[in-house]
Amino acid sequence: MTTTDDLRYVYAVCRPLAAPLQAELTGVAGAPPAQLEHRGLVAIVGSVPERDFAEVPLRAHLEDLDWLTETARAHQHVVGALTTVTSPLPLRLATVFRDDSGVRAMLEQEEDRFRAGLDRLEGRVEWGVKVYVEEAAQAPPAQEPPAPAASSGRDYLRRRRAERTARDDTWQRAERFAQELHDDLARHAAATRIHPPQNPELSRTSGRNVLNAAYLVERSTSEEFMERVDATKDREPGLRVELTGPWAGYSFSGAADDEGSERA
Repeated sequence: MTTTDDLRYVYAVCRPLAAPLQAELTGVAGAPPAQLEHRGLVAIVGSVPERDFAEVPLRAHLEDLDWLTETARAHQHVVGALTTVTSPLPLRLATVFRDDSGVRAMLEQEEDRFRAGLDRLEGRVEWGVKVYVEEAAQAPPAQEPPAPAASSGRDYLRRRRAERTARDDTWQRAERFAQELHDDLARHAAATRIHPPQNPELSRTSGRNVLNAAYLVERSTSEEFMERVDATKDREPGLRVELTGPWAGYSFSGAADDEGSERA
């Protein structure tokens, strides 16, 4: 139930929906999303308590990893539901306004950008592809038994050179594979975006990330895109390929100039 202390949380912007959202759908703060239409654009909004989403408490909450994770999961839950019925333009996490008039002002001020973004995302979804060097492939070869004292210095240096060479060969192979995979997938995508490699400590994922890319793909060709990725998963020993999606076009929701390569 909305109260006078509630703020308006905005998940995404889209065009009028051809089908309703799930009746039981809830989002951030457990509130169901609603539609706010203005000049042919629709903002998907929800009510959130001011005590958590006003500027000062929100800034503190964004430093709380548990709160941030829960809020991001609820945000994605709504955007994911939207993606099943339309091609939404997702907004940043915790986009909040005082009331509906603030949301309408945003829609009016950003109308040209929103319409261009919706045109770009129409009928398309985002897929994520990551390539990792497995931890076992990064490890140096097992050391040989200690050499006799007279030659231990030469043998130690020889082993160190062999270890460095093995690691260098692994990384060169990984980078070459990642580049070839990206080039191939880019030919089957409307646009691509290369993100910085993931920090393994933050992502809690094993292995070193050598490719972290997003691809904007036509819904109608998504199955073919998935098959292309799946066909590479066992091609190179010691390398792991991960596919995620389909998502709303998070990586492609900004201006076209900020999105990496894009095909006409």
